[in-house]
Amino acid sequence: MDQGRKRYRLKDSQVGFLLVVPGLAVFSGIILYPFLSAIWMSFTDRSLLFPQYGFVGLKNYQKVIADPYFTKTLVTTMVFVVFATILPFVLGFIWAILLNQGFRGSEFLRGLTLVNWIIPGTAIGFLWSWIFNGQYGVLNGLLVKLGLLETGIPWLGQTQTALACVILARMWQMLPWYMAFLLGGLQGVSMDQVEAARVDGANNWQVFWYMVLPAMKTIAILILVLGAVGNLQHFDLPWTMTQGGPARATTTLSIEVYTTAFQNWNMGKAATIGTIWAALLAVFSFVYLRQVNESE
Repeated sequence: MDQGRKRYRLKDSQVGFLLVVPGLAVFSGIILYPFLSAIWMSFTDRSLLFPQYGFVGLKNYQKVIADPYFTKTLVTTMVFVVFATILPFVLGFIWAILLNQGFRGSEFLRGLTLVNWIIPGTAIGFLWSWIFNGQYGVLNGLLVKLGLLETGIPWLGQTQTALACVILARMWQMLPWYMAFLLGGLQGVSMDQVEAARVDGANNWQVFWYMVLPAMKTIAILILVLGAVGNLQHFDLPWTMTQGGPARATTTLSIEVYTTAFQNWNMGKAATIGTIWAALLAVFSFVYLRQVNESE
């Protein structure tokens, strides 16, 4: 009887395989299959207007790369990613350092800061659209009362300022996220070493540059990469505020894919842009995974 039980007992590798199968099935059905399907679609002329479509090879990629609007979209996306990542990171780092001092009321300020992190992106988009409105916006009303402007400026209606307004709104949205993770990293810095450095005569900048920043290097890089990935695929805030306008001044890759697929009905071209977009995301993901492996 014992021999029979041993005969049908599963090996550890078999048990592990059975445990992995459900996850692989979900991953394949929800992520892998749509991704491979989109790559295949990028080599076709599929459209939502016509049921028939055919294989066109690399023509979609040639058209997209040669399109000057795509180059502009790519530049706009990079500008948005860089500034919407660096600015909240720097401000979040400064705010995290202040909150890490443990003064009275720091716990309340920490909780207050996290409030706008949990607000949906669409709501934040409507809020900042109201602030930057050219006719009845809060910003124009304040500047006119202070005598800095005679008439209101259409902040979201002109190409010179629209992208900056979207970046500012994104910075306000993501600053608590950076603050929370950086504050956690700061609390892991050895205060004994900091106090010893101060006893030796180090000023605040020297303590930050030679002690705090090296100790925070790994978590800072991880946060920057994750923030860049999030901004590279961000959609709701720019779409709510400007829908990619004016004159495509705020059109990022996410908006370009959406408008190409569901407004121009060109699924083949949308899949092509999406594949290029995924390749850019893969670069950041590679950097992130490499940094994680080095930290371990």
